[in-house]
Amino acid sequence: MASDKVIHLSDDAFESEVLKSSIPVLVDFWASWCAPCKAISPVIDGLADEYDGRVKITKLNVDENPATPGKFGVRGIPTLILFKDGKIVDQVVGAVPKNQLEGLLKKAL
Repeated sequence: MASDKVIHLSDDAFESEVLKSSIPVLVDFWASWCAPCKAISPVIDGLADEYDGRVKITKLNVDENPATPGKFGVRGIPTLILFKDGKIVDQVVGAVPKNQLEGLLKKAL
């Protein structure tokens, strides 16, 4: 079940929601046709519930919002980039296990 804690971003909202956020932000760059993106989606939803209030979990559809992925060098999806204070802390590409994503989030907390 999709989490209501996941924020769906647009190119227009990226700066205010991610770069100017007071808490760390994980951005999931994805597309509707991407099978690995669908596979990792329940993990992302679970993290959104677990880390609610400590990390903002967001998704950006690369087909609908082509400007932002280009700015951050996203070449393959899913790409997950962790931002803190407007800067990239770390990133992973591909459908990775939950424990790897939790390790990523802990770097920003």
